[in-house]
Amino acid sequence: VQLVESGGGLVQAGGSLRLSCAASGFTFDDWNIGWFRQAPGKEREGVSCFSRTDGRTNYADSVKGRFTITSDNTKNTVYLQMNSLKPEDTAVYYCAEGATIIDGCILDSESYYFSWGQGTQVTASS
Repeated sequence: VQLVESGGGLVQAGGSLRLSCAASGFTFDDWNIGWFRQAPGKEREGVSCFSRTDGRTNYADSVKGRFTITSDNTKNTVYLQMNSLKPEDTAVYYCAEGATIIDGCILDSESYYFSWGQGTQVTASS
């Protein structure tokens, strides 16, 4: 199982980035995918997730209306479109493969996620 994130970088506040999470080594559309981030000195937090069971998505309150998660099964890739970036979005962003549940997906517990990428740095400067 391998997850590889890309697309991070340095942008000015208000700018946009699109992160990619390319998956290999497992049946991509059998598992949920989550995006998490960790800022310096802070705990890792859930940002967004995508449910394979019903296609539902979930977002942290801090990114609702600005970030969008999508999945392209033909490319085994999940994307996180990030618009109107703020300095407080600065963090290392990770994607993770997680267990499916009856409906939706879980953002507030990492225990559902069992494979992680190496992370990609996102910096939004003020």
